[in-house]
Amino acid sequence: MEKIGIIGAGSFGTSLSILLANKGYSITLWVYETELVQEIKETRRNSIYLPDFEIPTPVEPTNDLEKAVSKADLILQVMPSHVVRSVMEQAYRYFPRDIPIVSASKGIEIESLMTVDEILFDILPGRFHKYLAYISGPSFAKEVAAGIPTAVVATSRELEIAKRVQETFSAPSFRVYTSEDVAGVELGGALKNVIAIAAGTSAGLGLGLNTQAALVTRGLAELARLAVKKGANPLTLSGLAGMGDLVLTCYGELSRNRTVGFQLGQGKKLNEILSSMKMVAEGVKTTKAAYRLSKKEGVEMPITEQMHKILYEDATPADAVFALMTRTLKHELEY
Repeated sequence: MEKIGIIGAGSFGTSLSILLANKGYSITLWVYETELVQEIKETRRNSIYLPDFEIPTPVEPTNDLEKAVSKADLILQVMPSHVVRSVMEQAYRYFPRDIPIVSASKGIEIESLMTVDEILFDILPGRFHKYLAYISGPSFAKEVAAGIPTAVVATSRELEIAKRVQETFSAPSFRVYTSEDVAGVELGGALKNVIAIAAGTSAGLGLGLNTQAALVTRGLAELARLAVKKGANPLTLSGLAGMGDLVLTCYGELSRNRTVGFQLGQGKKLNEILSSMKMVAEGVKTTKAAYRLSKKEGVEMPITEQMHKILYEDATPADAVFALMTRTLKHELEY
């Protein structure tokens, strides 16, 4: 394998392009913003999404989807989840046959309630399905680009594809495990963003570490309930794509979702918060989708429900705390 086509030059797509270029691969990076293509060519910097890191010369930016993927030995898409469908519907006609197609997007589509995996199965012809794989886990883009030791999981229904992805991405600073539990990895990566907003809200309210620990623990319980209902192995949710990513996103200062929650807890309105952000906080949209999916599947998700009320029904964070703390008393393992 020599050539990798990356669709998406946000912070994580750019950081993975740096990782892979430093391993010796030739990278073609599809960039949505026309002006950013020229900037990367001239300055070797992505000033919008990852300004502090030099982008190696083996990374060639382009606005041309066909150029980005048509000669690739592996394709990696790293788009915000709400545009995966529209971009991949355009891109797949240029995909070579019989190569891994890897997704690092995390989210649930609001309209269809599909995970990214389900979206790709929906739009891609059947000949591509066995080659689909997904990367998830606790991995802030800045730390990946800086070469700080990171561990993630690569999952595919075909273990051989997961192993190929593992070999491609693994580096001394980037350890990749394999899995065949696509549902668990996908839902863990998506749903943890909802709990991260809740954790940030708690911190913004000035509540203590007791509250933070309770939110993360009970948050893991409810995202695991939904994932298992959708066919996941519960052990996956105690791994990198579940607990690992949850802890990072709930406590890490680089977490966009935690930042949104923190500002909500301080009294700011959602529109005000989002208008000040350059990058997408996936949990905002995922909260709406997860809430709807929980109702569809008949799974109780009280933290998600309260975050939906804060984000979309104008409830106050204080109201949400009271509602959670005064729910009907239960056995800890009761579903």
